[in-house]
Amino acid sequence: MVNRAMGPVDTIWLNMDRPENLMIIDSLMFFEGPVDWSRVVSLVQRRFVDAYPAFRQRPVQPRTHIGSPHWEDDPAFDLDNHLIRTTLPRSDDATLQRYIEQRMPVPFDRHRPLWEMHLVDGYRHGAVVYTRLHHCIADGIALNQVMLSMTGETPDSDLDAPGATEPEHRAGLLEGAAKLAGTAIATTAGAASGVAHMLWDLPKLLDPHVLGDAFTQVERTGGIADKLVLGPKPHTPLSGRPGTAKRAVWCEPFPLDDIKHIGHETGTTVNDVLMGAVAGALATYIREHGGEPQDVPTMVPVNVRPLDQPLPKELGNQFALVLFKYPSALATPLERIVETHRRMEVIKHSPEVTLTFGLIKAIGRTGPELERFFVDFFSDKAIGVTTNVPGPTGDRYLGGTKIRGVLAWVPGAGEQTLGVSIFSYSGRVRVGFKADADRVPDPENLVRAFTDEIDGLLRLSHAV
Repeated sequence: MVNRAMGPVDTIWLNMDRPENLMIIDSLMFFEGPVDWSRVVSLVQRRFVDAYPAFRQRPVQPRTHIGSPHWEDDPAFDLDNHLIRTTLPRSDDATLQRYIEQRMPVPFDRHRPLWEMHLVDGYRHGAVVYTRLHHCIADGIALNQVMLSMTGETPDSDLDAPGATEPEHRAGLLEGAAKLAGTAIATTAGAASGVAHMLWDLPKLLDPHVLGDAFTQVERTGGIADKLVLGPKPHTPLSGRPGTAKRAVWCEPFPLDDIKHIGHETGTTVNDVLMGAVAGALATYIREHGGEPQDVPTMVPVNVRPLDQPLPKELGNQFALVLFKYPSALATPLERIVETHRRMEVIKHSPEVTLTFGLIKAIGRTGPELERFFVDFFSDKAIGVTTNVPGPTGDRYLGGTKIRGVLAWVPGAGEQTLGVSIFSYSGRVRVGFKADADRVPDPENLVRAFTDEIDGLLRLSHAV
């Protein structure tokens, strides 16, 4: 039996499970037609289970409750325990949503590896793969790479030679994500390390220009600490103690060129446009439920692992979380996009990513009770988590069938109630909301408001 230590960041997510917010990443892969499930099962075995030990291992807590958990092989591992075949009684979105919502509150059996994959027929004359994976195994970016490693550029390209188990590293599947994350990480990490080097180099520090740069970075660091420690979460109709039931909804995909056009006309990025539109949807929802629109804080994960290199077999979590406030208090869509761009630029050029990544690692070494205290404290600064993953720019196939869309939600923590997923794939972008059913019982209204926001921006951009 093979044992390996669990890292401090992975330990956080293992210990943070609670009925109201399970630490489980939910992902969807939509297909244009029926899928050859026998081929998919073979790929899961070779490129999922055989390639990455965590998918056949279970977590074990230390016997004395002192020290870190570790992974051990499941002696009774059976792939059939993790694959669920089903057919939907109806082919519409609502039926698929209800199926997912029934599974979201179900915790994993800790005596088995913490993942499951649902092979679903009967959705829109096609199929869906719905995957649930505990966050202690991997972060969302890593999971996305693992899932995409099972796909190919042609219907038959996933048919490996017999005995092949090593997943091919396809550089470029997440090239857009690498560029997006790389810019932010390089800037923030460089800023933080620059301050450290200057503080150790007294002669250099005496240079007035260098001294000014150092004080600027220290001032930024203090501002980040104030934001994380002192910034309260506003009370809105989205706020409150969550329950166990969750809602999962999504919009029809938009052409990515439309979003790029809006960004070009406003001098902003695709990410700015989409997050600005989410800010508008939140403002509409708050107003419709009797509240006064105000800025809504969310946590945004930022990848810190190099995406131009193969994933380590151990997977794990390598990301930071930054706090971003949706500018929902602003009155017009254009104002919200421009302000989103400004706020994102501030984050990209600050040490926030480096500081929060270090903070997460430090919390993971404190023990379950303190972990829970610190995670609850910081998670209470935001209403939930927002992810934006640029996926492959061209079509991909799995089990002989074209994939027509992807979506993934990372879990919230503490009393967070709303997660937002943005995923672009093959020239189209889709947005989904994972909402607490007690606090946000009608997330369909968020989808409608988001769609209206994008439509209005398109009309405005074409009128310029």
